[in-house]
Amino acid sequence: MTSTVLLADDDRAIRESLVRAMELEGYRVIPVPNGVQALHEVRRSGVDAAVVDVMMPGVDGLDVCRLLRAGGYRTPILLLTAKSETSDRVEGLDAGADDYLVKPFELDELLARLRALLRRVEPPPEGNRVLRVADLRLDPAARRVWRGDTAVELSKTEFDLLELLVRNAGIVLDHGTIYERIWGYDFGVDSKNLAVYVGYLRRKVGKPSLIHTVRGVGYTVREP
Repeated sequence: MTSTVLLADDDRAIRESLVRAMELEGYRVIPVPNGVQALHEVRRSGVDAAVVDVMMPGVDGLDVCRLLRAGGYRTPILLLTAKSETSDRVEGLDAGADDYLVKPFELDELLARLRALLRRVEPPPEGNRVLRVADLRLDPAARRVWRGDTAVELSKTEFDLLELLVRNAGIVLDHGTIYERIWGYDFGVDSKNLAVYVGYLRRKVGKPSLIHTVRGVGYTVREP
């Protein structure tokens, strides 16, 4: 089955070269020059994935991510940007992007990352099964969480992190593994990004805490 990919980049030369490369890989490509048209096409066409440049006039790539996620769209998004600082990656991922590629990049790497994003769209074998740890329930298909009878409202990243931990309940996941699985990039031992999100989750999920810190290693979910 042919996958449809949205490509949003205001640089015509880059846009046309990437369209040719993606079409040679067998994708159906919808190219657009700005964020407004990108939003329109995702909402109208229901694309399988989106490759979006950050630096576009008007509605930029970060705004595209934020607006789609706020509207409930789960389309996998790969951001392209010339900015290479860790803070820029964090901003892009927090905006709702699934992956982040710094320019200049090798075409083979972009295509590999696109294939990885499209594989993530395929539901896991137990994707429709409600997961449980103690009185916590997590529904991967509906992307909903309850603690007892109380619904827990989570952001996309918070939900993805909790789902990863719950699916591996009782197993200690190290920092690097969590960064790679959730953000697609290991920010390193000095990054506080993961600790911040774990703090968010602990407050929202409530007590007694189900998320446990294993010092010097990582985190695990288990019954209190």
